[in-house]
Formats: sequence, C-alpha cells, structure tokens
Amino acid sequence: MERLVANNQVFHSSCFCCKHCNAKLSLGSFAALAGEFYCKPHFQQLFKSKGNYDEGFGRKQHKELWASKESENITKTA
Repeated sequence: MERLVANNQVFHSSCFCCKHCNAKLSLGSFAALAGEFYCKPHFQQLFKSKGNYDEGFGRKQHKELWASKESENITKTA
C-alpha cells in the first residue's frame, strides 16, 4: 500500500479524503484545519460561507468563548 504523510499524520493514499465531499486528496490539493483535511475548493467555500474559520467549519467563534470567560470572571469577582 502506498502511504502519504500530511501534517505529521500517516494515511493510506486511498484514505486521504476531503472531510466535506470525500474526494481523494493529494499532497498538493489539500488544506488542513484543526487536524481535519479538505479539498481546496471546499476549504475556500466553507470559509467564505461564514467569513471565518470557526463558523464555516462548524465550531464556536472564538469571540463567543472569550465572552463566556469574561462573564465567568465577573461572576467570580463579584
């Protein structure tokens, strides 16, 4: 079996696929974010859909995480 190494992870060449569309990826045709791999067209599409990496890829925005930490700090000091 042929193997690929991407972002310090080893894959069978047939298992290295886009998380969004399952298209087979190559070392020149992928983009990675938070340990997940995407074809370049879907990586761009998901980013453009929300204008940021967090919402476009189904995560909470960092500003929401900061807001919750700020409210916790206010509660602790009060």
